[in-house]
Amino acid sequence: MKPLKPGSLKLCGKRLRVAHLLAAVSTVSNAAVAKSALTERLAFYRQRLADYDSPVIEGKLKRVVGTMLEAVGCKSAVGGYCLVETVDGSWLETEVVGFSADRLLLMPTGELRGVMPNARVIPIEKGSDVPVGDGLLGRVLDGAGRPLDGRGSLHCSESRPLSGEPINPLSRQPIRQPLDVGVRAINALLTVGRGQRLGLFAGSGVGKSVLLGMMTRFTSADVVVVALIGERGREVKEFIDSILGPDEMRRAVVVATPADHPPLMRMRAAWLATSIAEHFRDQGKQVLLLMDSLTRFAQAQREIALAVGEPPATKGYPPSVFARLPALVERAGNGEAGGGSITAFYTVLAEGDDQNDPIVDSARAILDGHIVLSRQLADAGHFPAIDIEKSVSRAMNDITEKGHQDTVRYFRQLYSLYQQNRDLITIGAYQRGSDPRLDEAVTLWPQLSGFLQQAYDESESFDRSLDELSILVSGS
Repeated sequence: MKPLKPGSLKLCGKRLRVAHLLAAVSTVSNAAVAKSALTERLAFYRQRLADYDSPVIEGKLKRVVGTMLEAVGCKSAVGGYCLVETVDGSWLETEVVGFSADRLLLMPTGELRGVMPNARVIPIEKGSDVPVGDGLLGRVLDGAGRPLDGRGSLHCSESRPLSGEPINPLSRQPIRQPLDVGVRAINALLTVGRGQRLGLFAGSGVGKSVLLGMMTRFTSADVVVVALIGERGREVKEFIDSILGPDEMRRAVVVATPADHPPLMRMRAAWLATSIAEHFRDQGKQVLLLMDSLTRFAQAQREIALAVGEPPATKGYPPSVFARLPALVERAGNGEAGGGSITAFYTVLAEGDDQNDPIVDSARAILDGHIVLSRQLADAGHFPAIDIEKSVSRAMNDITEKGHQDTVRYFRQLYSLYQQNRDLITIGAYQRGSDPRLDEAVTLWPQLSGFLQQAYDESESFDRSLDELSILVSGS
């Protein structure tokens, strides 16, 4: 073996280090390639996983009591929706209204038929948004927003939440302008302001629906939204064809949920009608919302609350009923500056003509006025049967001039004075000259009574109503 030359050992060391560096670089390069390939494979599998629907945990139906269903083995938030399999293989849609321990409490949105023990219960993703837009004008919907008029699907490109968004009370416009409703007694003596919310209190069969139809036809509002909740199916058809008429339907939206629908759908009809009215208000339009009736809405909430297990309080109404009423009513009214308004009339059924009924009393407290219809006047053929002594518009002083207010006050004094002495006058016990003011009331009584009456197909504008009132009082 030849001896190494000087410097050869140093050269070998350098070559060895270079070889090590090349090997290290090769290892790093191979690792980068492997990492890149691994990243690509991970992205591929992520995409494949995204293409598959997330697994749904199914539950079972364990109990049915009345209209309440109880399911176990699945989870869903209150307000969510679940499908329940029926015996014929179809699916019943339900809404989650509560829970107890590991059980979901469900309320059906349709007819409860064909459900069986241990039926499959599947939570579904479904929003509570409702379609809104000009495509709703002239249409008739049910509580779920489905067309009832057989005119095909709705052509609406917008939607809004069923529950609505509350308006800051300090941002609302004040009630400052009157709204013409076409009814002489209301225009002149119970002047309604744009954005006001009034109750129409009456027993059954005294002309509530006909009076609502008059206001629907003769009002100066841009859009009319009518909610028929819990009424007889026959009345829905009659209201649309006879009372409302085809001409006025062009600017109206009707939401109808008759009495044979589940309580959940009756409640949703009220929320739906209010959401539709809110949409048109946000467009700057003057909206008239007519809801018949607020009592049926409260009764539907009572059915649901009692089925869930909420204890009854006043006359069988649970506390949640009295929380739901203002939540619904407060959504009406004026919008923010530059927006429109919702002037709302809510009919309130006084069961047994009891004006101290819990719903009547609660509605009277949260509304901006009330119009009371008298059965005695209705039986006497007096239409509209408005009891002017028991009715009041709380916003009237803010939207009328002092001269108008003085005239109304004088009219009420004469009317009330005659009513207080009606029995004496009828039997002839009162002698003229005993009280000059009563003499005046007796003389003007035919005109006073006639002023409060109006044919259901007769329209009376706001200005003409004031002129007739002024002529009547000044003629005294």
